[in-house]
Parts: sequence; structure tokens; C-alpha cells
Amino acid sequence: MSAAQWRKAMNFTATSRNWSGGRPAPSPASPSRAAAASPTANGRHLREYIGVRHIAVLAAVLIYPWIVPPFFAYQIGGQALTLGLIALSLTFLAGYGGMLSLAQMTVAGIAGYVVAILGVSGTPEISLGWPWWLVVVLAIAAGTFAATLIGWLSVRTEGIYTIMITLAIGMAFFYLAQQNYAIFNGFQGFQKVVPPVVLGIDWRDPVPYYYLALFWALAGYFFVKYLIRAPFGIALQGVRDNARRMSALGFSPVAHRVAAYAVAGLIASVGGVLLVWYNGLITPNSAGTSWMINILIVAVLGGMRHPVGPFIGAVVFVLLQNFAIDLIDRERFNLVIGLVFLVIVLFSPDGLLGWWSGLRDWAMRRMTGPRPAARGNDWRSVGVQQARPVGRS
Repeated sequence: MSAAQWRKAMNFTATSRNWSGGRPAPSPASPSRAAAASPTANGRHLREYIGVRHIAVLAAVLIYPWIVPPFFAYQIGGQALTLGLIALSLTFLAGYGGMLSLAQMTVAGIAGYVVAILGVSGTPEISLGWPWWLVVVLAIAAGTFAATLIGWLSVRTEGIYTIMITLAIGMAFFYLAQQNYAIFNGFQGFQKVVPPVVLGIDWRDPVPYYYLALFWALAGYFFVKYLIRAPFGIALQGVRDNARRMSALGFSPVAHRVAAYAVAGLIASVGGVLLVWYNGLITPNSAGTSWMINILIVAVLGGMRHPVGPFIGAVVFVLLQNFAIDLIDRERFNLVIGLVFLVIVLFSPDGLLGWWSGLRDWAMRRMTGPRPAARGNDWRSVGVQQARPVGRS
């Protein structure tokens, strides 16, 4: 269904099903539609989505690697952007599609293994040494194809069954990579998988890698922002809320869910390529159970109702991962992450963004003051007085 057909369906104004709230649909030549098409109206709508805070955040992330040491640019910024991109794929599936998948790190691991097997690594007897640009394209294609298959297998289930199926697929890939030496090199994996030198730039240096990860993080963020407002994204959210009603309207819930898995697989595959370049290696543990759970924690920490949530959660996760040793032993890192995760889940189901929204609403109420009480001629009091029986006080 095209965008025009979707808008026509959602503006249906028959007497039995009035999707426009009882108001007649404006004619093509109406002044409101002409005003909406004017450059002034388009600029106004653009300003609604791009505010001062967006410009400030963009300026901050652009100058960040120049005002911090290389450790913070690479270990904190680059890693957070990479993990946030993989968690973004889970946020898209769970937040807008209602499908909680634990196989997103598996998809990223498949893309990473394709980079190591077809590209250049420290195991030349297995790696084929193909050109990096072809390897990247094939890795993203392989990850997207694997995500589509996973979606085709799991979309007919809901709730805990979807989680168990995707977890089983992830564990199957983990044991396959760990026990296969001819292709995956067993538990050792592939070492020295480094990004290429393009235009004389070593993309594993802290600042170049940070900007590489930032570019793809912004691309994924704006892609998801656009997609959730597109006809496909709106239909996907309708399937999330009521699949039977969307099916009655002529949409295919299975097709939309499988397509959502493919889109999420595309995003996770890009993150998987960046992650193998960041680590410089790929092993079965890179896509093991611990990292499948960590991606879920990252997505929940930030919040699953906005595409920026995974990146906020990734920053918190990476900071705890690097500096929790100052508060507790390295072996107890999972305890710290678990406590933070428990606090977020108990007190803010929408993650850190939920806390921020609550704090902002509280500040607005403090600034505007309490809402004034209803007057004597309020419609509620008038209605009560009119309905009061005669002769009673």
C-alpha cells in the first residue's frame, strides 16, 4: 500500500466508520490543505521536529572527541554508539512492533563473522581476503537475511514464546560457532579483524572510528524516526496494538512483522560490522547469552518508546562497564548492572527517558501552578443543577 492509499484509508469518512472524528474530509482545493503545502507551513512543521535541543545535542556529539582524551572518544563514545545502534534494532522491534527478540546480537554476530571470514583477519588459512567494500555489503545482506528468517519463524508466536524461540536460535548459533572449526574457527574465533585504511585514514584510530560510528548511529536514528511516521510504521504500530483489527482492514500482520524483523536486522548488521571493527576480533562469546541479555538491558535502560533511548542506555551501560571497578570488583560488574536494571524497571517502566519526562512534567506544574478550580457556571455544575429534582435542596 502506498502512502497516498494509506492516508485515504485513514481519512475514510463514511457514517458507519468515521476515522476523522465526524468531521468531513477537506476538499483538495481547501485553504487548509493549500496552507499546509506552503513553504511557511513546511518550515513550521520542520521546526516542530527539530528544536534547539536537537541542535545543541548534535553540536555536542560533533565536538565531543576534540575535548576529551582518546580513551573517552573511543572506549566510551565509539562503543556506546555501536552498542546503541544494535539496541536500536531491538527498540524498533519491541517498542513499535511489540516483538521482544533476544536474537539481535546473534544477527550482529553473523554480520561480524561474515566480515572476518570473507575479509582479512589474523587467520589467513580461513579468511578469504576479499575487498572490504564487498565484504561489508555481503555482511549486511547476510545479517538482514538471517533476521528475516528469524522473523519468519517467530512472528506467529507472542510474548514469552517469541522470547524463547529467539533465545533458542541465538544459543544454536553460539554452539555452532563454538564447535565448528572449518568455517568459524571454533572457540578461538578470528583475531586482528581491523577496519580498512580508506583515503589514508585509519578508521580504528579513536577520532575517525568515533565519527564513523556517529554517522551510522545518526543514520539509524533518523531512519527509524522517519519509518515510524511512514505508512509502514503506522501500520506496524496498529498491528502491535490490535492485529485482528488490522487484519480486518486488509493488512497482513505476518508480513508487517517479518518486514520489521528485516529492517531491524539491517540496523543490527551495520552495528555488527562496527562492533567487530571496534573489538578487532569476533568469537562465539561476542554473540553469546551474556551479550544477548546486555543488549536487552541497554534498550530497557534508555527506554523503548523513543529511538534515542538505546543510545542513552548504551552510554550508561558503557560508563558502568568501565568505571564500576572503582566501586566494586570487576567480577561483580554484573551485580551493579543488575541493580541499576532492577531500579529502572521498578520505578520507571519507560527507562531513563520516563524519569526525564516525569521530572519535566513536574517542573512545568511547579512553574504554572495548580490548575484553577471549576467555576459555578462550569458545565459540570450546570448539568448537575439541571438534573437535580424539583423540591429538593
